[in-house]
Amino acid sequence: MGSWNDFNDAQSNTNLIPKGTLAKVRLTIRPGGFDDAAQGWTGGYATRGSTGAVYLNGEFTVTEGQYARRKIFTLIGLYSPKGPDWANMGRSLVRGMLNSACGISDKDQSPQAQSARRINGLKDLDGIEFLARIDVGTDASGDDKNEIRSAVTPDHRDYAQNMGLAPSFAGQPAAAAIQQPAAAPQPSAGVPGRPSWAQ
Repeated sequence: MGSWNDFNDAQSNTNLIPKGTLAKVRLTIRPGGFDDAAQGWTGGYATRGSTGAVYLNGEFTVTEGQYARRKIFTLIGLYSPKGPDWANMGRSLVRGMLNSACGISDKDQSPQAQSARRINGLKDLDGIEFLARIDVGTDASGDDKNEIRSAVTPDHRDYAQNMGLAPSFAGQPAAAAIQQPAAAPQPSAGVPGRPSWAQ
């Protein structure tokens, strides 16, 4: 019997990116059509599930490196009827994404850093590029799947290299090596109110 008749020795291909891998990714929000203006959820970006939970349906595409063009699907929690934990995890992830995209330390409380962590709406997150730490979780069937639970900020020693930036000089924080246009999400001339990453 040949290898195309007997498949007992075929290797299973889980096709997972190893846990802990750092990768530059771009977020595309798959619109769910749910709005709640009182919460700031407008533009149809949020999704409301059958349990009443509200989330962003995130499709994260690896933009470069060994896993370029691979897609990772992760929900970003906005609200859960079970309590605040899921929304707090979602807010924490978005804060990390903004810090990573703008090249600011999580500890930076300067007016510029605080401004960079403010968005006009969920649309501002659509198209954001940042450095993610890839994790492994389980899907609804109990099978392993890649997830993104945290973003990597300039405090991490491998941030500049993975973001394609020049390494910082000795004693200089990594954020200082970032080009100024990336320092804060600024609306571009293309579409009023949309940050440059969302063009």
